[in-house]
Amino acid sequence: MNGMDPRHFRYHEEDGVAVVRLDRPERLNALTFESYRELTDAFHWLRTRREARAVLLTGTGRAFCSGGDQKDIIANLLESDPAQVAAFTRMTCELIANMLRLEKPIVCGLNGLACGAGAVMAAAADVRIAAQSAKIAFLFTKVGLSGADMGAAWLLPRIVGLGHAKELLLEGEFVDAAHAQRIGLYNRVVPDADLPAAALAWAWKLAAGPALGQMFRELIGNYTLAMAAVEVSGLMEERAVVEIEVTAVVPEGDATAATSQPSVLPLADMVPGMYQPRTRMDEGALYEL
Repeated sequence: MNGMDPRHFRYHEEDGVAVVRLDRPERLNALTFESYRELTDAFHWLRTRREARAVLLTGTGRAFCSGGDQKDIIANLLESDPAQVAAFTRMTCELIANMLRLEKPIVCGLNGLACGAGAVMAAAADVRIAAQSAKIAFLFTKVGLSGADMGAAWLLPRIVGLGHAKELLLEGEFVDAAHAQRIGLYNRVVPDADLPAAALAWAWKLAAGPALGQMFRELIGNYTLAMAAVEVSGLMEERAVVEIEVTAVVPEGDATAATSQPSVLPLADMVPGMYQPRTRMDEGALYEL
């Protein structure tokens, strides 16, 4: 299929627009280890896909994306060691980095609920158009994770300002589409029935622009500084996630277990491996290529 044959989302091209549609409506389009990997690879591949001049990222059903699948991801991570947790964290950050590296505009069409990783993917897009029912939450702190997950602590202040970003990240509460538009998180809000056509029309409009204009991110977004900031954010997040995981699995008062846990890697030691090695899931276990 045009050089890409995904198993965990739908892909097609329409008049210069690459449509990436999350398609697990029965699970509210929750992400699995495999879909994280496929999406990460897809956004890398799109950098060289000349026929695709803009991207529409959207979902099927009543949710855009409900984040990581609790059955597939959370259950496995709870049984993983800190090195495996860190490897998974690197992969999630790589997805966002590949979205930001793409020198083509990304329209996120939020057809419904977005939370966790889904909310961060929406924030990583260039523009967001949402259905009126599309509430959103950066709920990482609600489930005991770092509020900076997947670079959210860097992305959000650039969109909504520091004050609103802190509120969204610290509280982790859902906000409705009207509030999200009011603070600048959503660019446009339309009736639910109008979202598919409106999102595609916006992507078509951007795809029809001059090719050089599609590289605006390097100029307007200060690409080099942005990527450096995202990488540092990802490294700090990786350390935080591992620290949280180590703390969570040690029984209270069990000094022996506490001392036997692997120590968290110093930040400097993580730098060479920010996006390498790449990770995949095979029969429920993370491994490195």
